[in-house]
Amino acid sequence: MKLLRLLPGALCLLAALCSLVFAAPTPATSFLPQEFGGWQMSAAANVSRDPNVADPVNAALLKEYGFTDFASATYTRDDGRKLTIKAARFADASGAYGAFTYYKMPQMLHEKIGDQAASLNERVLFYCGNILVDAVFDRLSAMSAAELRELANDLPLPGGNNGNLPGLPVYLPRESYVKNTAKYVVGPVGLEKIAAPVGAQLVDFSTGAEVVLGDFTTADGQATLMLISYPTPQIAADRLRRIEQAHQHAAQVPDSAPLLSAGPLFARRTGPIVVIVAGPVSQGAANTLLNAVNYEANVTWNEPTSANKRDNIGNLVWNALLLCGILMGFSLVAGLAFGGVRVLVQRMFPERLFNRRGEAEFISLHLAEPRPDALPSESKYLN
Repeated sequence: MKLLRLLPGALCLLAALCSLVFAAPTPATSFLPQEFGGWQMSAAANVSRDPNVADPVNAALLKEYGFTDFASATYTRDDGRKLTIKAARFADASGAYGAFTYYKMPQMLHEKIGDQAASLNERVLFYCGNILVDAVFDRLSAMSAAELRELANDLPLPGGNNGNLPGLPVYLPRESYVKNTAKYVVGPVGLEKIAAPVGAQLVDFSTGAEVVLGDFTTADGQATLMLISYPTPQIAADRLRRIEQAHQHAAQVPDSAPLLSAGPLFARRTGPIVVIVAGPVSQGAANTLLNAVNYEANVTWNEPTSANKRDNIGNLVWNALLLCGILMGFSLVAGLAFGGVRVLVQRMFPERLFNRRGEAEFISLHLAEPRPDALPSESKYLN
């Protein structure tokens, strides 16, 4: 009977545990605003956590960049114009930047929207924080860029370090750079899609590598500059040795090494960065590009490099003198206050609190005067 009474409670507990284990994932919510810059969302936004919904062709690439969710919506205005927005959100700003460099085309024009933007006719591509936005107008106007800036301001921003951009693209030289050719890669899928001169097997992304490459114009023609960043200089030195060995072997036995570029290849290391130049250029032109990349380490010391106020002997002496002056001033003020109060009380209550004769007198023995009853023999000792 006791077991039968406990059975309903056990079944309820089991059902609760099953609901927690097999609970459906939280549905994605739209991060696009309902309105901005005069545009109104015409229907509910389409949201999904599946990268295949965002881009079926490049779903693996989006996942590699840290894709989290996707939202798309159509906006309209009172004048009948229409705007289609597709936005992909990533785990951090590095993923949004990498996807932006992949989708950006060389013929696009630079725009000042969000963190970076590029446009081609009615299409505008930009990213803001960890969100990549692809906007397509049916008709452009003079205020289209300003309206998209309002959209960028309404997008949620990532918190903490997730909003930091990668530091590797900063090392790409500005001189002779071919516009819109920089690509940022964090995995083998992206490296394969951009046809990099060195394959993923030699780069070895399992070590924490990241890649950025771009095209540059030299005196001998156009060349590709590829930067591979590793966590430590030791790993970079090991990978550089492997890349050079593989290139030498590929020169002797074509198609035997995992190198995508069969032409000339030049490499060097600067700190944890392996610098590679590939293309039909001479050694001199390649050295110009190789030497344009120099790693600069930012060192942060845990201990101060200069004496602070606490460790400065001059400040210590000055504070000691200041303390002595304060104590002297306090003593002076206290003495004046005590003496002034005494004089004031004496004038207000003469001979009541101070200088009272009855209490001020003391017992005197008068030893120099002889006692009347003293013997003659004793008086000489008393005189």
